[in-house]
Amino acid sequence: MEADGALGPRANECVTKVALSISCDNLMDMDAFSKSDPLCVLSMNTSGSHWTEIGRTEKIQNCLNPKFSKSLLLDYYFEMVQKLRFDVYDIDSECCNLQEADFLGALECTLGQIVSSRKLTRPLLLKDKSPAGKGTITICAEERTDNRVVAFVVEARKLDKKDFFGKSDPFLEFFKESASGWQLAHRTEVVKNNLNPVWVPFRIPIQTLCGGDVEKNIKVDCYDHNNSGSHDFIGSFQATLCQIQQQSQSFAAEFECINSKKKQKKRGYKNSGVIVIKQCKIIKEYTFLDYIMGGCQINFTIAVDFTGSNGDPRTPQSLHYINPNGYNEYLAAIWAVGNVIQDYDSDKMFPVLGFGAKIPPTWQVSHEFPINFNPENPFCAGIEGVVAAYQQCLPQVKLYGPTNFSPVINHVAHFARQALEQQTASQYFVLLIITDGVITDMDETRNAIVNASRLPMSIIIVGVGGADFTAMEFLDGDDGNLRSATGEPAMRDIVQFVPFRQFQNCPQEALAQSVLAEVPTQVSSFFNSMKQKPPHDDAPPSDLSASAPPL
Repeated sequence: MEADGALGPRANECVTKVALSISCDNLMDMDAFSKSDPLCVLSMNTSGSHWTEIGRTEKIQNCLNPKFSKSLLLDYYFEMVQKLRFDVYDIDSECCNLQEADFLGALECTLGQIVSSRKLTRPLLLKDKSPAGKGTITICAEERTDNRVVAFVVEARKLDKKDFFGKSDPFLEFFKESASGWQLAHRTEVVKNNLNPVWVPFRIPIQTLCGGDVEKNIKVDCYDHNNSGSHDFIGSFQATLCQIQQQSQSFAAEFECINSKKKQKKRGYKNSGVIVIKQCKIIKEYTFLDYIMGGCQINFTIAVDFTGSNGDPRTPQSLHYINPNGYNEYLAAIWAVGNVIQDYDSDKMFPVLGFGAKIPPTWQVSHEFPINFNPENPFCAGIEGVVAAYQQCLPQVKLYGPTNFSPVINHVAHFARQALEQQTASQYFVLLIITDGVITDMDETRNAIVNASRLPMSIIIVGVGGADFTAMEFLDGDDGNLRSATGEPAMRDIVQFVPFRQFQNCPQEALAQSVLAEVPTQVSSFFNSMKQKPPHDDAPPSDLSASAPPL
């Protein structure tokens, strides 16, 4: 995911929109005969020291404790550090001219800090960073989106036989009615050689299916799949979401699958089969921000490859060599990913593990050692602490091998399993593995990933150096084909692999955007599948009335 335009990625790639409500307390009184007339300006840091105004609140007259009614809306990207600045001014002129206004204080923070706090209160500071009297600012975040999905259970009976040497291989396509025509909203899997297929239950976001309008027509087409890509049309029907849900509430909703060409040619034509919708429920599905703002913590663990293939850290040819500017590819990856994710971890204490090195005092090879050499407390304070621990660790270990991933994956999975047993969506674990080499315990790693796919856990692999990373891309199972050595499938895709050198000539933020892009969906889909609600949300995911107004 790369930046597009001054304010970051394209709008359709953002996680959601967030509305920020702003209030202040104990503002400085800058007016001699009345109180200050405050207004708040929100700006975003888009590059270096350049700030761009995003919006401003209304002005409130004669008030030192303003609660601004105008909320400010902006796109939210989990995988970016979105730096914000809130400037509060006393506006005396009617035209709200900031040049003539008295400055009442400012707050700089990230959007990640706001959404993970849900309600953030901080002191206002003057331009010299001294306190602006006793003034404080409070920012509340609220997600603005339609979180409803439609859960379907669908089957069919007596579909037309389209294949000469066998039965049909049917699949369905659901279409949304739009101003430009029918727009594809969902395609089911293909059920092979079956005229009475039962499809795997599926969910479609209500915005995608009908724009949130339950009275809008939906079209469902049924096809016989052909490997050539030229699929045979079996039949179709149209109905509104409201009609489908009302019929399926008391008994299965049945719709005749009509092939209009066949109907015109055949006098006694009845239908080409019947589509049976056994369940059609409109459900509120919690989003990533629901979980984060509801108290879910992201626990971030880093694992660093100390195998001999990295080269002697004392020589400039080594991937572990730290140049005079304090840079190597390992440090760059730690900074880029850690800077984003630390906003979602309240204590900012990160365990950091090493693997593939001989470590003191016994000089045995270890694939799971704390790089601060303190097994009782492997945590580093903030990303700065991670960097310091890494720099201190390098001269104390002997790079060796082989490159085994499974011990560090199983290490984090142990804690994720404990969190799962609590049956609350309070903790999610992200493991960042930074490596230079080809995995030597591939079977064990596949087993570990398949087991971890059933836990509140994601794995990010950043490949440094110029090795052949084909095996890593295999683990990044976007096609859903990752299986254990014994053939057990992964419950979901939890691995994201990125080769660092693809981002060498890009801004540092680009790496974080790429490796973290899938995390929000992984978090929300896991907890929703486990029917776990946010810790501070008392309303369970529930069925909503089909007659709910369009949003």
